[in-house]
Amino acid sequence: MSSVYPDPDQPEPVDHFDRLPDSVLLLVFNKIGDVKALGRCCVVSRRFHSLVPQVENVVVRVDCVISDDDCSSSSSSSDKSRALVGPFSNLFRLVFGGIVKPLQALGQFLGPKRSVLNETLNSLSSSSLFFAPGVGDDGEMDHGGVTHHSPTQVLRNFNEIRFLRIELPSGELGIDDGVLLKWRADFGSTLDNCVILGAASVINNGISPEFGFGNGDDNGSIPETFYTNGGLKLRVVWTISSLIAASARHYLLQPIIADHKTLDSLVLTDADGQGVLCMNRDQLEELRVKPLSASSASKRTLVPALNLRLWYAPYLELPDGVVLKGATLVAIRPSEQSASKNEVSDSSWLSNAFEEPYGTAAKMLVKRRTYCLEMNSF
Repeated sequence: MSSVYPDPDQPEPVDHFDRLPDSVLLLVFNKIGDVKALGRCCVVSRRFHSLVPQVENVVVRVDCVISDDDCSSSSSSSDKSRALVGPFSNLFRLVFGGIVKPLQALGQFLGPKRSVLNETLNSLSSSSLFFAPGVGDDGEMDHGGVTHHSPTQVLRNFNEIRFLRIELPSGELGIDDGVLLKWRADFGSTLDNCVILGAASVINNGISPEFGFGNGDDNGSIPETFYTNGGLKLRVVWTISSLIAASARHYLLQPIIADHKTLDSLVLTDADGQGVLCMNRDQLEELRVKPLSASSASKRTLVPALNLRLWYAPYLELPDGVVLKGATLVAIRPSEQSASKNEVSDSSWLSNAFEEPYGTAAKMLVKRRTYCLEMNSF
């Protein structure tokens, strides 16, 4: 009769997983990437706990945005949490509070065209603070019985990050249903370039009968109605709002960049796919050597004087049948950079800024007539 108890005379079974070299385990951990999953791996074994901080590819998905009111009530209930999180929470509170004022001033200038602007103001003023569940004990905050951690504190558990991606739960800019608005910005110590793609509406079922197949009168120029029906004002709102959102994101990355000298690439995006901020190794090093200039109005990076190129199409039919109504592409570079580089019409950085089918839309738009604008620093 066999015993249910292990035979002490029998050798312990070999755990073949322990025979894997550290390099193979690190390859697996780098494929995982997600900071919460890596946090769970840490508690599996002492070996895992020692290897996870060596991961080079890390993804932080922010689960929630906590409003100022919620943050205040949670902080008052825990002195320890308030002491640990205070500087980080104050930073976020000041950033988004500062965004609202310039947009309000812009709204007064633009007049009654308010829908997109109001949605943007509501989105940016109602939430000012995010925390992501993670590993470690520093930077904790208890909110509704759930402990949250600031991304800055969570990432301090990693020593050798090379590729970092942070994903916000949503874009900062509130826009009407059906409106397309996407942006990508590259930063060093200040803005290097930004591309914005927008459309008043996206039609997915081919060309609508209401405007038919004919673009025969479309000679590539912006029609007069673009200036009289609020079209230009709306694009100004899109451009300034996107630049403010990008500069606010950039400002908040300072402590992370300072803590992680090994970074080769940093991407801050959102689950909506609205905006992407990118920094490569040279740009990251530039920020460490040359500190950013902060806006005096709010906690965000100062946007320098800019040169803008704009392309517009009343209707843009893409190869897959999608139609963009009021399609607009805006390419932005600092004025000093454009002058020093004697910039030529290289559209590759514009079309590569967006995934398909929007990369194709950018390629099609740059073939149209170009309109040049200038914008002062703000």
